[in-house]
Amino acid sequence: MSELKVKGFTISLDGFGAGMNQSLENPMGERAQTLHQWFFGTRTFQRMMGDESKGVAGPDEDFAARGFVNVGAWILGRNMFGPIRGPWLDDEWKGWWGEEPPYHVPVFVLTHHPRAPLEMKGGTTFYFVTDGIESAYAQARREANGRDVRLGGGVATIREYLRAGLIDEMHLAISPVLLGSGESLFAGLDLPSLGFRCIEHVPTESATHIVLRKN
Repeated sequence: MSELKVKGFTISLDGFGAGMNQSLENPMGERAQTLHQWFFGTRTFQRMMGDESKGVAGPDEDFAARGFVNVGAWILGRNMFGPIRGPWLDDEWKGWWGEEPPYHVPVFVLTHHPRAPLEMKGGTTFYFVTDGIESAYAQARREANGRDVRLGGGVATIREYLRAGLIDEMHLAISPVLLGSGESLFAGLDLPSLGFRCIEHVPTESATHIVLRKN
């Protein structure tokens, strides 16, 4: 049965998933450049970048690889697709990842502004959803055909799905970095009341991996 899962989402020690003032030049925001070091060194990331010879094994790689297992569709907030705000003035921007994104399945992008589906190399097609998070999830589940739907973020999108009670499981990588400000993932949310409990925690040199599962 298809479930909605957050996989490989990194937060700082003080709970921020992105810094302030995200931009094209600084997509993760100020002071957030080192958040994802645990992921950059893995074989999974290096493979995504086109280099099969680099990357290391170990728990970080295990969690990175698990993030792509049994995924039949993705959901992204608009900021995760690109830095453009407001109406789509043209179709030039096709996402952060170039002509062949690493998703290889349908991806549903939440936005307030319509745009035609965007078919990319490698099996990724971006669909732009304007009628809310539940519609995006329904469409993603249909395309996933029994496999899981991965919720890629960003922070505001994950918080919306948490409030709606739609997330089944979350893998968070807590990076040993303090941001001080930015987008807080859990501010004002009561995770036990939402039904979550910790089912796995694995520390590494670069992160502490936490898996939260809804009862």
